[in-house]
Amino acid sequence: MPAETPKPPVKLPGDPISDEGQDSVVVERRVAKTEPPKLYQVVLLNDDFTPMEFVVMVLQEYFNRDLETAMQIMLKIHHEGRGVCGVFTKDVASTKVDVVISAARRSGHPLQCIMEAA
Repeated sequence: MPAETPKPPVKLPGDPISDEGQDSVVVERRVAKTEPPKLYQVVLLNDDFTPMEFVVMVLQEYFNRDLETAMQIMLKIHHEGRGVCGVFTKDVASTKVDVVISAARRSGHPLQCIMEAA
């Protein structure tokens, strides 16, 4: 059996490996630094007209709070004038504010809901 002679590697166009070194390309990897999104807190403001039961319902329905937590937040709103319902990204917080205000207006309540940077 005759010995096989090794074949030279096949050079493809655009191949960075070259005998001359002139066609070589050096690629550096940069690690992309992404920052987490800024968070906003959704705050309900106290008023003298919106029933406490409605505030508890809003906290349970739109912020997924259990009855005990909703009652605690409602009492904080009642006694301190404001209470944080949750902390979300900007888009989610903005949507929650709009939904709460729409629900309050449909029910005839002047409840105010705002968002602030957390």
